[in-house]
Amino acid sequence: QLVDKLYDFRDNFITNHGFDRVHDKPTMVQCEVTKTIKELQTLEPKCQKTAYMLQYARALNVVPDYSRECEDYLSKVVKRDPSIVQGWNLLGETFWKKGDIPASKDCFEGALKRSKDKVSLRSLSMVLRQMKAEKMGDEERNVIASVEMAKEAVGIDGEDGMSWYVLGNAYLALFFVTQQNPKVLGQALHAYAEAEKVEQRSTHNPDLHFNRSMVYRYDESYKLALEGLKMADKLDPSWGSPQIKINELINYLDKVNELVDKRGKLKTKRLQSLIKSIKENDLGPYNGGSYTSNGKQQKLEFIAFNNLQEGTNLEKVISFQFSHCVTIYGMLARESIYHILVGIHVLQGKGVIIGDTVAIPEPFMTHHKFEWDDSAKQWDFRNIRVDNPIVLVVNGKKLTKDHCGYTIGTMIPSGE
Repeated sequence: QLVDKLYDFRDNFITNHGFDRVHDKPTMVQCEVTKTIKELQTLEPKCQKTAYMLQYARALNVVPDYSRECEDYLSKVVKRDPSIVQGWNLLGETFWKKGDIPASKDCFEGALKRSKDKVSLRSLSMVLRQMKAEKMGDEERNVIASVEMAKEAVGIDGEDGMSWYVLGNAYLALFFVTQQNPKVLGQALHAYAEAEKVEQRSTHNPDLHFNRSMVYRYDESYKLALEGLKMADKLDPSWGSPQIKINELINYLDKVNELVDKRGKLKTKRLQSLIKSIKENDLGPYNGGSYTSNGKQQKLEFIAFNNLQEGTNLEKVISFQFSHCVTIYGMLARESIYHILVGIHVLQGKGVIIGDTVAIPEPFMTHHKFEWDDSAKQWDFRNIRVDNPIVLVVNGKKLTKDHCGYTIGTMIPSGE
């Protein structure tokens, strides 16, 4: 019970002390650890040796830093009684903090040989995503296995917020190591939402807010991304990474807004020249009012940018000159004197370069118009995102899978 109270103190700190004391959390938790260990030591003569070492190690394990003393105690626990699953799990966590991923994996697998335990399953899910790939395909196989482990953990106890959170991270990792199906991002968001729904303390997990913000950032839900990063920073002011990401995103949005407002910083004569260079032949297979997909004939009407509707523009195709690079996957494009951001995930040096004519079938457009109170900033621009570059026609020719540049995700594994 002494150690259980210690974990409750750490896990429900915001609930019990509020955001005003969040800066003091590390110090206050460490003080509680010291106090708990002293109380445990007074009880040692009355305790069974293995049980005492387990509880002592649990107390040491409350803090995020690696402890050699904790490792020594837990090694003795599992040696004295290999049937103690909690001992294997705690030892696995200790090796995780140490950075010894293979040893951590061995511990969680050892626990699962003795019992189908939710903590072992979700912890192994985390470890598998950090395993070094020895050969081609290992990373994808490990992440797929990690999703299955996390799903099993949720299946054992659907009311455990940590298991849902780990499942969300597993789906996010799956998205970035496979062909980046937007549905997988939806599954990650659902898992994060369930984590908060089933356990109130999950709403105070800064890593959850940070990782979910990476989903929103990729999904171009910029305001939600900023709000999530702000919450992560509020929950852990000493971290630093959320504020760095906030600044990066604000700078990105500023740059996009400026380029759209200033027409890509191109002079009127240059813009007119680009407009005149667009030809119907540049539509390639999308020319002529239809195209063939999976053996079926599909209608496709060429329209101007200013006729686009928000959302998916079914049976429509647009064409434009690529005029400015915003980031590796952000392009500024124009049609007539109309400017819009087009997000295309292609490899650097392949697919699209400045001056190319690009055609996009059934484009999905979003109008971003929002304010950010923290910086007194406003942004207003339209955006078309192309998740799969192989639908593009560049200078009259379809792109291939060789042109795809899958985005690398930014996640925080240590906080899982």
